[in-house]
Amino acid sequence: MSNIALIIAGGAGNRMGQDIPKQFMHVDNCPVIIHTLLAFERHPDISAIAVVCIEGWETVLQSYANQFRVSKLKWIFPGGKTGMESIHNGVYGLRDAGCDADDLVLIHDAVRPLLSQDIISSNIAICKKYGYAITGIKCREAILESADGFTTSTSIPRDKLIRTQTPQTFRLRNIIAAHEEARERGITDSVASCTLMAELGGREMHIVPGSEKNIKITTVEDLEILKALMHTERETWLK
Repeated sequence: MSNIALIIAGGAGNRMGQDIPKQFMHVDNCPVIIHTLLAFERHPDISAIAVVCIEGWETVLQSYANQFRVSKLKWIFPGGKTGMESIHNGVYGLRDAGCDADDLVLIHDAVRPLLSQDIISSNIAICKKYGYAITGIKCREAILESADGFTTSTSIPRDKLIRTQTPQTFRLRNIIAAHEEARERGITDSVASCTLMAELGGREMHIVPGSEKNIKITTVEDLEILKALMHTERETWLK
């Protein structure tokens, strides 16, 4: 049984408003996606890395992987029109490449480059024990519901709310079975693997503690936060 990182980099990142996909933007002279790949490259329990890549950037990705010595990158699969379709392409690509049905697949956003080694280890351990592992953190903010984005009169209790992150980890056979069932039921655009599992029902997902540093780069402000985090060291007096 192998532990495979499946990096989802199929989106164009239109909300960033830049000329190149956000996953290929450079921070500290290194593309964001390479920072992400290196987190898995350095983990001793990750056997291989696969990337679902936006069309036209496959050669660029492979060149960067060679430059930064990402030796575990084994497969590059085509991106889809949606995130769900990209994940579909990735997991079926792994199956068609001969990966074992019991292999663990850590599905991770290409634009979460500050993933810790501990989170990777916990995903592997929890998935091995329970079959599913979803990275998440408890919601600390007050949550309001708004139908139009401008007005609200309803609050949502935060005590039971979890903000999900990635990786989200499954055995290959289980995530493929979920996509098969989704196809049969006409579910085509679930926003994440965890929401797909929730929509299908009948699957108890176990939560791995995430981190506020495990941010997803979506806006220019996120990029600024990323740069700040990368150049900040924890104060020695903090417990």
